[in-house]
Amino acid sequence: MEYKIDKAIEAIKSALAVCKHRPAIAFSGGKDSTVLWHLIKTRFPEWAERFVIIYGNTGVEYPECVKFARQLKQEWKWDFYETVPEKTEREGLKYAAHQEVLQYLINTGKINEVLKDDGKLKSTATLENACPEHLREKFRKEKLIWPEGTRKSYWWCVDQYGWPLFGKAASKLKARRINIDCFLRFSESQSEDPKLLSYYELLKQVKFSQACCDILKKEPSERLQAELDVDVIFKGLMAAESRSRQTNFITRGYLFESHRPHTDKYGHSFWHCNPISIWTDEDIWEYIRRFNVPYSALYDMGWADKDKAYHKIKRNGCMGCGTDLLYPNNHMAMLRRTHNKQWMAFMKNGMAREIQKIQIARRNGQLSILDVYDAEELLEIRPCAFDRIDKFILGDDTWEDGDMAFDPEVA
Repeated sequence: MEYKIDKAIEAIKSALAVCKHRPAIAFSGGKDSTVLWHLIKTRFPEWAERFVIIYGNTGVEYPECVKFARQLKQEWKWDFYETVPEKTEREGLKYAAHQEVLQYLINTGKINEVLKDDGKLKSTATLENACPEHLREKFRKEKLIWPEGTRKSYWWCVDQYGWPLFGKAASKLKARRINIDCFLRFSESQSEDPKLLSYYELLKQVKFSQACCDILKKEPSERLQAELDVDVIFKGLMAAESRSRQTNFITRGYLFESHRPHTDKYGHSFWHCNPISIWTDEDIWEYIRRFNVPYSALYDMGWADKDKAYHKIKRNGCMGCGTDLLYPNNHMAMLRRTHNKQWMAFMKNGMAREIQKIQIARRNGQLSILDVYDAEELLEIRPCAFDRIDKFILGDDTWEDGDMAFDPEVA
């Protein structure tokens, strides 16, 4: 522990040495970023007036973590900001309306007016501009229009892009879903690579995307960093959490350089620092106990399995994230046990249907007894059926496989 604390302090010192404007901590309300904040707060108090805390509030955070983050803001009294996703700059159609306009253009022989030569959609705006007035009026009555100034929420992302049901590496296309529909249907530039073709086939059947991570997390944080003139960002990332983070640490180390427009204009670099890269969950909890560091009540929540063993939640994050559904003990299975009301909201508003589509697609046509029920019926009789996508779950066996590490970025 002493060695790891010393290495973290060295990394922080190195990062502060290259800071020319303001340093920031990317705070999530979770235990890791809380420990990082405490480490910097107690070991570098002279920097208190220059540091800013950027809390990434996506709008679908665990309520326990939101409450804790705002509580810590009051208690630790550092310069604290919450991110807010952007608003839309113009009126836009919902995805169901996009589909209807696309079909109208096909039926009237006008589809080529909105497509590029290679069959891809010119832009979402081009399709929306081609919407005839009689359809637009219909969409208004059916509430299939996003008004100008709509906040780009989780639900907006799901509607326009898709559900976060696979990791970043599996979601290769970052585009509006209607653009992907056109690509899959009309484009002549698709790859011949078998893996990509398999991915495209799954994409035809299931509406999934990782766009929400950028729109709700990355982009709002980077906008705020630019507004606050931040040139060094500290994150509580640990290499033990995923293969991609291990690779990142091995190749880049604790501190690495990049570029941002707001620092480039001064001829300066932008820096990323991950001081606790070599720490583990056990190290985090040891530090919390040793220094009496507060933490979110989320980590004391959990449930008892059939053998009466109690399991606590290990990580926070967006409540509606299904990137690890391929693995046991995944995020959504946990949410069903601890925050059933929120879990049911995600499921009933469309996630359950998409999970069922994935299950069917992965079976390559093999029938199951679950195919006789629609998603809404399964939610009532077998909610655990949505806990996994790699196998059937007819009983509540969340913990039968034991703990298994997962990598949400490559799932």
